[in-house]
Amino acid sequence: MAVAGDEEVSHSHGMPPASTAQNQKLDAGALFLIDVGGGDGAGSWLHCGYHLTTSIVAPALLSLPFAFAALGWVAGVVCLVMGAAVTFYSYNLLSLVLEHHAQLGRRQIRFRDMARDILGPRWARYYIGPVQFAVCFGAVVGQVLLGGQSMKTIYVIARPDGTMKLYEFVIIFGAFLLILAMIPSFHALRHINLISLVLSLAYSACATAGSIHAGHSSNAPRRDFSLPNDNQDRIFGIFNAIAIIATTYGNGIIPEIQATAAPPVTGKMFKGLCLCYTVVAVTFVSVAISGYWAFGNRAEGSVTYNFMLDDGTLLVPKWFLTMTYVFILLQLSAVGVVYLQPTNEVIEGLFADPTKPQYSTRNVVPRIIFRTLSIVIATLIAAMLPFFGDVNSIIGAFGFLPLDFVVPSILYNLTFSPSKRSFLFWLNAVIATVSSALAVLGSISAVRQVVLDARTYKLFADV
Repeated sequence: MAVAGDEEVSHSHGMPPASTAQNQKLDAGALFLIDVGGGDGAGSWLHCGYHLTTSIVAPALLSLPFAFAALGWVAGVVCLVMGAAVTFYSYNLLSLVLEHHAQLGRRQIRFRDMARDILGPRWARYYIGPVQFAVCFGAVVGQVLLGGQSMKTIYVIARPDGTMKLYEFVIIFGAFLLILAMIPSFHALRHINLISLVLSLAYSACATAGSIHAGHSSNAPRRDFSLPNDNQDRIFGIFNAIAIIATTYGNGIIPEIQATAAPPVTGKMFKGLCLCYTVVAVTFVSVAISGYWAFGNRAEGSVTYNFMLDDGTLLVPKWFLTMTYVFILLQLSAVGVVYLQPTNEVIEGLFADPTKPQYSTRNVVPRIIFRTLSIVIATLIAAMLPFFGDVNSIIGAFGFLPLDFVVPSILYNLTFSPSKRSFLFWLNAVIATVSSALAVLGSISAVRQVVLDARTYKLFADV
C-alpha cells in the first residue's frame, strides 16, 4: 500500500502494520480509495482496460457527428484519427513514466504525485491538482445532467403530455449516483466498469443502427453537408469541434487507474490501453460516420436527439429509442462514479484516519457524510444549470487538452531526457506546443459559445 513516503505496506484487513503507522504519516486517500494493486493483489491489465474504457468511451461520443458537421468529411475523419493516435501515444507516455518511477522504488499513484516529483510541488499544488479536480468534478456534474436528460427523454417517449420537469429527473439520477458513490475503492468498480464497457458497445450499436435506419427513412430531413458560409462562424466552429473531439478522448486519471494494477505494473497499462482503444475504434468511428452520413450539418449535440423531429415524429421505433436511452442512462452512472474518484480521494485524505481500519466507524461516518455532500453539490449544479454543457466545454478545453495532450509529453521529456536531436524529443515538443495552442483557441471558442447562449439561460430551466 502507498504511504506518504511512497513505500508499500500490507493492509490485508484494511489496517496498516503498527510499526508503519507509528513511524510514518499514512496517506488515507491512497491507502483506502485508490487501493493500490487492488489491496488483494488482483488488479490486472483487464481491470485497467475496464477503467480506461469507462473513462473514455462515454456518451459524449454521441456528439461526434455534431463535431463532423463543423469540420466536414475529410477534416472530421483526420481529427478523429489524430485524436486517437495522439491520446493513445500520450497515455502510453504517462504509463512509461509511471513504470520508470515504480522501478526506482517510488510509485506515483496520482497525477499530482507525478507533477510534484517531476515538475515541482508548486505545479502539483497550484496547477495539476486543481485542474484535474475541476475537470473530474465537472465531468461528474455533466454526467448527472445527462442522466437527468436521458431519464426525461424516456419519460417523454412514454408520456408525451407528462408534466415532470428536467430538474426532478436530475435529482432522481443524483440519488441513484449517491448509492454508487459509496463503493469504497477504485478497484472495487472493476465489475461495474466491465458492465459499462458492454453498455458502451450496446448504445453505440443502437446509435449507428438508428442513424442508418433514419437515413433511409422517408421522414428524414434532406441531407446537407455544406459548411457555414460565414468565415468567423466557420473558424470558431472548427476550434469548437476540435475541442469536442479532444474532450471526447479525454481521461485525466491515468495515474489513478494505473495505481489499481498489482505490482509489477510493467506492460499492464499498455495492454489495458489496447483493449480500450479497440472499443474506441469500434464505437467512435461507427457513431461519427453513420451519424454524419444520416444527418449532415443538421447533426445535434447528441445524435440521438436527431431521432426525434420537432413535430414529435420518431425516425426509429419507440421501443428502440427507449432501449438506447436506458443503455446510455446506465453507463452514465458508471462514468460519473469513476470521475468521482479524485474527489473521493481528496476527501478520504482530509477526513479519514489511516491508523484505523477502513471500515471502522471513525472512517465510515465521514466517508458517507462527505461523499453525500459532494453528490448533493454536483446534483444541485446540474439542476440549476441545465446549460452546464457549455461550461463543461470550457473546462474540457482548459483541462482535458493540457492534462492529456500537453503534460504527458513534458513529463516524458523531463524524465527520460531524450536527445534534443532525436525524433522523439521533437515529436513530444510539437504535440505539446500544438495542443497548448488548441487549448487556448478551444477555450476562447467555448467562452464565445457561452456568451451566445447566455440570452436563453435560466436557472432550473426545463430544456
